Amino acid sequence: MSSYITVSTKVRKELVEKARALGVNISEVLRRSLEEWVMRRELEELEKKLEEMDEVLERIDLDEVTRIVREDRETR
Repeated sequence: MSSYITVSTKVRKELVEKARALGVNISEVLRRSLEEWVMRRELEELEKKLEEMDEVLERIDLDEVTRIVREDRETR
């Protein structure tokens, strides 16, 4: 089960009044927005890690790996 905390922020009074007049659920909008931003940042971090891995993987000689695998199979 998830636990929750209260997060507060300052927002222009006029904006809150307009949102309420339009029936906007401010808590839900802020919650979804924060979830989306966190997901985007997590994806950015993952992309960075994948790029780093790509640099390492590019240095691997596939012919050498193939040769090693074949040698290993022949010894069994």
